[in-house]
Amino acid sequence: MSKKILIVDDERDIVETLAFMLKQKGYECIAAYDGEEGLKLAKEEAPDLIILDVMMPKINGYKICRLLKFDTKYKEIPIIMVTARGQAQDIQIGEETGADEYITKPFEFNELFDTVQKYVGE
Repeated sequence: MSKKILIVDDERDIVETLAFMLKQKGYECIAAYDGEEGLKLAKEEAPDLIILDVMMPKINGYKICRLLKFDTKYKEIPIIMVTARGQAQDIQIGEETGADEYITKPFEFNELFDTVQKYVGE
């Protein structure tokens, strides 16, 4: 059974590129384009991993991460934050909200894929 990855980012081209690349590696992908939809799908679909942008409409990634990580039902889902915000304080906030990994944009797909495999290797 393939692992399910939720990609949450308001930049459609990033979502589509990541989904395409991950599907080629055998993963099932679901996508959300704003924070509210991302949180809803995370709870409905209970994915094996979430790739989460920080700056998004409706609910930002930090808040989604905190809501999921502090909920016993979802806290085990690994969250990789992928964001343009690369300052030390941004990374610290990501860690404080419970993100498992923090990757800054622009990123290499192979770096992200290695990180995905670390948590949900097939």
